[in-house]
Amino acid sequence: MTVKDSRGLVMTGADAAAAEAFDKALGEFQCYVGNPVATIEAALAETPAFTMGHILRAYLYLSGTEGPGIPVGRESAAAARKGQPNDRERQHLAAIDALIEGRWDDTVAMLERLLVDYPRDILALQVAHLFDFYRGDARNLRDRVVRRLHAWSPADANWHALLSMQSFGNEEMGDYARAQALGEEAVALQPRDGWGWHAVAHVHEMRNDPEAGIRWLEPNSGHWGPDSIFDVHNWWHLALYHLELDRLDEVLRLYDTQIRVERSSVVLDMVDASAMLWRLKLRGHDAGQARWSEIAAAWEALIDDGNYCFNDAHALMAFIGAGRHDLVNRQLATLRRSAQQGGSNEVMARQVGVPVGEALVAFESGDFAGAAERLQRVRTIAGRFGGSHAQRDILDLTLIEAAKRGGDAQLLAALATERVTNRPNSPLARRYRDAVATLPRVA
Repeated sequence: MTVKDSRGLVMTGADAAAAEAFDKALGEFQCYVGNPVATIEAALAETPAFTMGHILRAYLYLSGTEGPGIPVGRESAAAARKGQPNDRERQHLAAIDALIEGRWDDTVAMLERLLVDYPRDILALQVAHLFDFYRGDARNLRDRVVRRLHAWSPADANWHALLSMQSFGNEEMGDYARAQALGEEAVALQPRDGWGWHAVAHVHEMRNDPEAGIRWLEPNSGHWGPDSIFDVHNWWHLALYHLELDRLDEVLRLYDTQIRVERSSVVLDMVDASAMLWRLKLRGHDAGQARWSEIAAAWEALIDDGNYCFNDAHALMAFIGAGRHDLVNRQLATLRRSAQQGGSNEVMARQVGVPVGEALVAFESGDFAGAAERLQRVRTIAGRFGGSHAQRDILDLTLIEAAKRGGDAQLLAALATERVTNRPNSPLARRYRDAVATLPRVA
């Protein structure tokens, strides 16, 4: 019996119950709610020859960019091959093999070829979208989705996910009006779509409109917060708005009650924690040794993985903040090793990750000129090591603070002018502009 998913795509080894479970797990993955791993593993326990079930399981573990997910992805791919995968499934397995080997660029190229043939394969589209994000490929964040729209209609159950992915892509490409409209439409169709809430949160961040961001996220946390595997990141965005408004007590309250309340070991959550504490550190605000030590301890288990240098840079922030110089040196060594080991992460580490890591260490040691020099070299290409514009703003913040602490009046004047122009509602930007007058100028 030939079984198809709800998008009309044939699935090897599936029965009706497996197909239903696949759609449920896929819906959870799209909205970042529930437990898609548990959902698909329950289906595989009943239908072990379900090829697309094993493929989805592999992607769920590998898309977290964490080293421990790689053996699980390899195991799932081997299980998927035990049946007789069809052409689409074989293309997925080739993309998974590349992902396991760290060849992220090859993975998305393979998924793009798959999507040309099977434009309704929304799993391929979502995984490619995530790895466009991880690789800082803003154009494909938007256009990879757009290239599939001829095969879809607003009547499709997954339409909200297409809208939310488009929304984030448009935001990263600077089309904020279009991004906001698409994201708002996505969550109107599916209020649990965490990616849609997140995309519009980025719009308000990039427009430097924290009040609008608070109005967007805070009253709607009942939609994007409960039973969500993405809620920490949206809480981080809410805290970021409050930070921009100098509401530091509220930032720390959100940090303690939402961002780190569960002491998550999920890398995305740990990235958010490190980034928030580092931003507070740059402002001269003492977040307390306990917070730094907790997040540093969470990162330590991954210190030697070298799977993704964007993560490693945030681990380094935590180790620096905690005063763990032994771990700082190990993490820096991991970054440098990554720059020589092949795969997509080698290029990211060599071009951006290592200079950023060295800049962070220089900043902490008081070598502000050295930190500024390294950050100036990479700030315009920092997208190459992934993350969003909002996340990578931490590099600009570190650079401008290095200029200030290092007494470089000319550099501070240039950077403060840039920041206050681009973020006119920012009290911090205005303080940097005002600080220029307090530094001696060199004729």
